Amino acid sequence: MEPTAPPSPSLPPSPSRLPWDFHPALTEERLRVCARMLANARRDALAMASYELGDDPWSVGCRAFAFGRHRLQRAASSGDYSWLEVLDDSAHFVFVIGGNGNGVPVRFYRGAAEEPTERTLKRQEVEVQQLSLALGEAEAEGLAFRLAVETDDAGRVDRVVFLALRGEDRVECFWPVPLELPAAAAAGAGVQLRLIADDGYAGPGEGASRPVALPPALPPRRKPASGPSRPQTTLF
Repeated sequence: MEPTAPPSPSLPPSPSRLPWDFHPALTEERLRVCARMLANARRDALAMASYELGDDPWSVGCRAFAFGRHRLQRAASSGDYSWLEVLDDSAHFVFVIGGNGNGVPVRFYRGAAEEPTERTLKRQEVEVQQLSLALGEAEAEGLAFRLAVETDDAGRVDRVVFLALRGEDRVECFWPVPLELPAAAAAGAGVQLRLIADDGYAGPGEGASRPVALPPALPPRRKPASGPSRPQTTLF
């Protein structure tokens, strides 16, 4: 009789709750819109990167965050998305999904969804207050909603995941947000995501990557025919 193989370690149960199970404002359509804005923002940051002039993953990441924040701010102020508001426009950017003062606060970060950092888990005071207002103090205790923007080695967006995190080690929702891919990318072409410009801005065009033409050089100045010479001042 062959020996019985030892049982494999059991994996923790996958989170069963979906975003809209926490609050009806967290619909699939709204999360798709927000996720596409963040993906478009990183696409634009990569398109505008100039590694010859010193850009690196850190500077591109800072620009992608600023672009994502700006896209969400512009969409919220446009009036086209009544369910989108900005709660904190600082570097701790917090936006709200849902209107009438009863929306759900969400933050975003670039990194692995399975490995949120301590900085990612940190909740802002206004975020805690808004979450308690939307869900009640008991349900909001220790809870944080995040959109994780995952990228590949080249910095391109792989996926965006909606997370509901409670405390430091409890994941109550892990939901990859569906992103719409063009036919070429869906067929396996190695191109960056070209997503829908939900806020009406398509991103930098081809002209953004072209160097700006320098003005024609001025003709050399003629030396004065006569008169005492004056010392010239050189600016560095």
